[in-house]
Amino acid sequence: MKMAIGLFRTFAYAALLAAVPALSGCAAPLAQFMVDQRNHQGDLAVEQKNFADAALAYRLALRVAPDDAHARAGLADVQLRIAAEDYELSKFDDAFAALAVAAKYDPDSVRLAELRLEIQQARVNREIVLSNYPTYKETGLGLRRSYAQLPKDSNAIVATLQRFDYSYDSSELARAIQQSHQLGIEVGHLTARLVNYRQLVESGSPERSAQAPLAPAASLLPLP
Repeated sequence: MKMAIGLFRTFAYAALLAAVPALSGCAAPLAQFMVDQRNHQGDLAVEQKNFADAALAYRLALRVAPDDAHARAGLADVQLRIAAEDYELSKFDDAFAALAVAAKYDPDSVRLAELRLEIQQARVNREIVLSNYPTYKETGLGLRRSYAQLPKDSNAIVATLQRFDYSYDSSELARAIQQSHQLGIEVGHLTARLVNYRQLVESGSPERSAQAPLAPAASLLPLP
């Protein structure tokens, strides 16, 4: 019995050794298949604007094939997209981190260099604005909300005009004129607030002559 078991183990080991060359021969096609699958997943994620998942897929492809051109180009592109999103959210540190990853895979990218320069300038600009007008964000949000209301007011005028189209009641036109006049007043008020806002973020002072030109933005660079 023991001899039979020993012979079985010997034959099994011999069969395994014989299979190793065959498995090794399949390793390269299997690795390429895995890389292609990861790249495909990354491409689909980019189409769906899911850049985090796309970056993960390309990274997994590069673990298997570090020199794969598709994965390298894909990851560089995705990291640039992530950096742009972070930039628009004022997450400058996160944006620079994403650019650093992109630079590893596409160091000569003109787009990368331009975006890095733009973010660097935005960081300087933010410090200037904060020093001039620390509560700029609340004021800017209020302005955006007010301007977002304007299309609704404009649509109300359109609706009034449409009512005239089937009622033929000229009082609808009088109402539209009144609505338009009110809209013009509101736009004028918002424009004045916007001008004041610009003066505050650039100089910290709302007191300016209406005829005086606005001075260039302040600089944080040391004086000579």
